[in-house]
Amino acid sequence: MYCRHCGARIGEPKKVAWWHLHRRLYDWVLHFAHHRHSTTALFCLSFAESSFFPVPPDVLLGPLCLGARRKSMWFAAVTTAASFSGAFLGYLIGYAAIDLALMIPGVTWEGINWLKGEFAARGQWYVFIAALTPIPFKLLTITAGFARMNLLVFALACLVGRSMRFFAVAGAFWLIGPKALPFIDRYFNWLVLLFVVLLVGGFVVVKYVF
Repeated sequence: MYCRHCGARIGEPKKVAWWHLHRRLYDWVLHFAHHRHSTTALFCLSFAESSFFPVPPDVLLGPLCLGARRKSMWFAAVTTAASFSGAFLGYLIGYAAIDLALMIPGVTWEGINWLKGEFAARGQWYVFIAALTPIPFKLLTITAGFARMNLLVFALACLVGRSMRFFAVAGAFWLIGPKALPFIDRYFNWLVLLFVVLLVGGFVVVKYVF
């Protein structure tokens, strides 16, 4: 059963098989939507996702927008600011990891210099696409730091891409209303499959188009 005002599940949570780790992780993140520190959780999740955490902030941003629709744009702004800030941590991780990477067989200065040249020429598009699409954003923030991408260009690509994505998500949930969560709950596995397809497709686009 779902609340007719915000779409939240009421009563006993649906039992999930032990091997449905993706669903368990999703439900764990989702429970923050009804916590008094939900905005703080949204900020922390968005910050962490830009550098190491696997769950995208959209799964919390959406329910928060449903629960307080008038604050949808505020939640989008919080998510964007946190994700933008976290991107610099990802950049720093990549920047500091170059010495460790050189210990890996096959990683050479020649390859690193090629990566630097690639990001100098097209890095803004790589970062922007990752910021806007389901491609794991952390992979590109870390790689950008590893490649020593121009920090100003990196910042602008992150800011534009993340803003477009999260304000679009908040706007979509505001328009869809309380029917969104029951729909996600019912078709969760199909939506995960769609996410994976989009993820793989995004990598194909980056590899063959740019």
